[in-house]
Order: sequence, then C-alpha cells, then structure tokens
Amino acid sequence: MELFSEDFIEHSNLLCSSYRKVTGQNLVNNELGVNIEEALYEAPFVVVSHGVQLDPIFSYANLTAQSLWGYSWGNFITLPSRLSAEPSTQQEREVLLKKVLLCGYIDDYEGVRITNSGHKFRIKNVFIWNIMDQNRQYHGQAAMFKSWQHL
Repeated sequence: MELFSEDFIEHSNLLCSSYRKVTGQNLVNNELGVNIEEALYEAPFVVVSHGVQLDPIFSYANLTAQSLWGYSWGNFITLPSRLSAEPSTQQEREVLLKKVLLCGYIDDYEGVRITNSGHKFRIKNVFIWNIMDQNRQYHGQAAMFKSWQHL
C-alpha cells in the first residue's frame, strides 16, 4: 500500500469507519478541511493495524507509531505484528487478540512493546478493535493509544 494511494485512502477510511461503528466517535477530526487519511497519518497518537494473514502483518502505522517503534513506513508494513512485542509476551498478546475477535473490541489494554532498536516501552489505555467493512467483512484489527512510557 503506497502512501496516499487509493488503497491507503481506502484503508484509512475503513479504520475510521470501523472505529466509529464501535465507539460512536470519530477517530480523527477533519473539520479543518484536511482529508481523513492525512489527519489519521499525522495524528499525535498511535494508530496501527494488521491484516488477516495466519501470522498477521502490519497494514498501517501512522507517523507517531513509526516514530515510537523506529520503523519507516516500508519496514513497518512488512513486519509481522507479533514482533512488536517481546517473545515472552507474545502468547499473552495472542490471547488478547482472540478476545478482541470475539468481543469486537477492548478498551483497557496495557502492555510492553519493543522498538526496532530493542528498547522497551509500556503502552496504556489501548483501544483495540476489529476492522469491519460495511458488509461486515473482517479485515483485521487495529489499535489506538495516546499514552506510553519508555522503560
């Protein structure tokens, strides 16, 4: 998915519409005439998503996520999402994602993640939701959080 390509714009809109369906709120504010995809990509909070592969690959990471994890867009969207967590916490993460799959979302996740350079950070108050289109077709999962602490 090339940045601001048709696929990128479609995925950005899908993230926002799925979030709105679950919460009744907008993920980003685009009142100032900024496109949703641009507002989401430049948001001051983290938004990431992964696809439906057997070992899901990141399908989206906004600039805040790229900066936090230390990956470029091209490297981020080829990364299995499980590698964003330490090996010792990947089983816990898998259980969490299965819970989201069944419940549709969770709004209180907290955990430790690892950057490209091996540094750890704690994420707090993470909202994770299923990405569903208007036909209720499942496209993966997304996460949004505004709070993290470097360890």
